[in-house]
Amino acid sequence: MLAKIMNKMVYLDRMATALMAPEAKKAITDFLQENVGNPSAHIHSAGIAADGYISEARRQIADIIGASDDEIYFTSGATESNNLAIKGFLAGKNSGEIIISEIEHYSILDQMRNPALANYRFKILHVDSNGIVSPDDLEKMITANTLLVSINVANSEIGSIQPFNELAQVCQNHKVVFHADAASAVGYIPINVKEAGVNMMSVSAQTLGGPMGVGALYIDKKTSIRPLFDGGNQEAGLRPGTENVMGIVGFGAATEAIKSKLANESDRLRQLGEKLRQGIESKIEHVEFTGHPQIRLPGHVSFWHKFIEGESLLLHLNMKRIIAASGSACSSNLKGSDEHDLRASHVLTAVGVPEEYCSGSITFGLDYFNTDDEINYVIETLPDIVHRLEGMSPVYEDYLKQRERHE
Repeated sequence: MLAKIMNKMVYLDRMATALMAPEAKKAITDFLQENVGNPSAHIHSAGIAADGYISEARRQIADIIGASDDEIYFTSGATESNNLAIKGFLAGKNSGEIIISEIEHYSILDQMRNPALANYRFKILHVDSNGIVSPDDLEKMITANTLLVSINVANSEIGSIQPFNELAQVCQNHKVVFHADAASAVGYIPINVKEAGVNMMSVSAQTLGGPMGVGALYIDKKTSIRPLFDGGNQEAGLRPGTENVMGIVGFGAATEAIKSKLANESDRLRQLGEKLRQGIESKIEHVEFTGHPQIRLPGHVSFWHKFIEGESLLLHLNMKRIIAASGSACSSNLKGSDEHDLRASHVLTAVGVPEEYCSGSITFGLDYFNTDDEINYVIETLPDIVHRLEGMSPVYEDYLKQRERHE
């Protein structure tokens, strides 16, 4: 069986981009066979047909998070949704406080350095060693000047799930708007924005089996924001420009498909992730796992190795047709002129990983298409790669010499 697995790609990088679901591919292919026009052209049947596709996808995405159709606004992805949520909400206000956690995505963190937001005070909420935010800490940090709190539902790098229902309740109690970045979480854990009391939530198509380049922002009817761009009335005027109808169709189909998997297969996915974690732990030394051991995304396994580079490990895994990740997909491939790739992961340092070890981090992100045989193959393949790289590591050689002196 392992021989069969070796001849195919084992894709475990869902946190960056999931492989496109067959349902999304079919929906896009079927759409391309139709004669549709510009969805804003309501005067003829081709435009009405295109608008109908968007309406159906809007319903599908609203359904998976417990929202109303008219509270879903399509964007180019979670990064744009995050920007629209924060900048759009703050537009027209003069000053105030914004609270974010220290392990947010760069599309949230980098807004602290935006000159247009210089009048606002950003306050950083720390996490514990598992990457979890405390609702009590949030309660203490909120003041009469707090306008907005933005905290991710689950961190893609370490997998920990935040107590976002409790965090949203704290914000409700203080009449503070709460935004949640759910790009890594929708379709993998149950989310109901109405029950939680979330005011805004960012969603990405590509992490749940839809096409890249499309996302959505949920905004409840009580929250008012302004558009970032001018030039059109699409998406109720909040996101001007002709919608990416083909991408939206695929997004909706992927969301519909993953909803049934969340109900029927999430336990299997969680068990697969735990099997991989236990296999790594039993076969490889000098590994430290990151994130909360239980309160984490199903199928998410992350760790760092004391003596080898994560990039080297990824390259050797790739030669065995195993695809994984090291660090954030949005920062790991930046040019040398950008500071993101010149420093250790802000997520790992926040949870206490020594800076010199951050480069040894690996993230496996499983999805519903991964099989037991694939995980067996990874468990059998990974130890040999690690041992080979340890043999090439001068740091590991120094460690062995020091250990010999103390024996």
